[in-house]
Amino acid sequence: MKVTDLPKQWEQKKEPAERTHEYSLRLPLGDAARVAALAELYPDRNESDILNDMVAAALDELTSRNPLKEKLGKHKL
Repeated sequence: MKVTDLPKQWEQKKEPAERTHEYSLRLPLGDAARVAALAELYPDRNESDILNDMVAAALDELTSRNPLKEKLGKHKL
């Protein structure tokens, strides 16, 4: 999935997702405000959902490109 396709996904009913690993990250204030604004635009999604979807889409895009495809693609569960 492309990052640009996420708004269409966020408009759909939220599907439960298994989260097995937790990360902590610090965002610049402007980026944090944009994530918060997205969560307001899509009330069925919280900030963690937005960030999870964005990271997953970015990883999907990276793994679809060579030479990262071979290096990252084998790690997808």
